Amino acid sequence: MDKPASRPIDADAVLTGLAPIVSENTALLILGSFPGARSITEQRYYAHPQNHFWKILQALWPANPLPAGVDSYQKRSEWLLDRGLGVWDVYASCRREGSLDTAIRDAVVNDIVSLRLPKLVAIAHNGGESFKHARHTRTLGVPVHRLPSSSPANASWSFERKVHAWREVFERYLDIP
Repeated sequence: MDKPASRPIDADAVLTGLAPIVSENTALLILGSFPGARSITEQRYYAHPQNHFWKILQALWPANPLPAGVDSYQKRSEWLLDRGLGVWDVYASCRREGSLDTAIRDAVVNDIVSLRLPKLVAIAHNGGESFKHARHTRTLGVPVHRLPSSSPANASWSFERKVHAWREVFERYLDIP
């Protein structure tokens, strides 16, 4: 599949987030803040190659390689679901120039309760901006965790340190080797 042509995102435009990747078997929901500019352009979660999200997940399941090549995003989404993971963002829409959370303005929060995930056992916020909404996600009655952001802007955490922190949370709820 060809990538959409890259175009600058107007700072005054209202940006719309991506649909959730979830299933009735989602046990651990990972909530980001809002997709970065590249993710919006490509309509794929964590599309920026410097973001550690997919690399962290691969490090947690080294025996199960992430799909690559044609239709790899669809296959990666299925890979996530096969492991009991779900992905969404706390914001449904916002105004933002660039990709930094600090530039988010006029954000509208997603209705996470509406997902109705019967096997949900925990929520993991990917970064501080997402975790600001923990008081809302706690109303779902499952444990809520703050993960170090997988963003390349989170340079104070090494990749190895991020993997360790994510592993500590994930192995409480999922089958991690």
